[in-house]
Amino acid sequence: MKNISIVLNAILLIAVATLFFIVLSDDKKSSQDANIDGSGVQDGAFPIAYINTDSLLISYEYAQFLNEELLKQEESSRADFNERARIFQDDMRAFQRKIQNNAFLSLERAQKEEQRLREQEQKLKELNNKLSAELMEKQNKMNRELRDTITNFLQEYAQAKSLKLVLSNTLGDNILYAEKVLDITDEVVSILNERYQKSKKSSED
Repeated sequence: MKNISIVLNAILLIAVATLFFIVLSDDKKSSQDANIDGSGVQDGAFPIAYINTDSLLISYEYAQFLNEELLKQEESSRADFNERARIFQDDMRAFQRKIQNNAFLSLERAQKEEQRLREQEQKLKELNNKLSAELMEKQNKMNRELRDTITNFLQEYAQAKSLKLVLSNTLGDNILYAEKVLDITDEVVSILNERYQKSKKSSED
């Protein structure tokens, strides 16, 4: 019961980053999308590029939006649980005082109150599990949405740039060295944010 805040916060700390590994077998060059200009990686010059996934997820506005939604749910869940836990703790203290002061009229009344508190504690544990599962599911859904959005874009981007492979570099762990020209993070973030803003504006109209 006391671990709810730790559990919920731990879920928030689950890495949102997913590996974006795309191998394109089509050797033919396709025309560039209107939103993808000639900057960044030169067409055909380098068949491989990489993205700093951490930077992308920090700068990508859609990822920021999803994280904010997750945080709101976590805060709401924690507030609801903490209120229920506070009521339970108050009831427990009141029960202990009555036991110490021999305030119950009968042993049966004391046993019934103890049983009620045990049931209340069990409900709190079930609520803990339920809230944690809901938050985990939202986290997984957010990961899937981000993965699909970015992967679909990268397929289009890679074709336009004649790339054969796009790697993910998370905290510098996956790529020990690469020329800066192979880093397409800034360009990808810029295009993704531009598309997100257009989509957001369209939904508001």
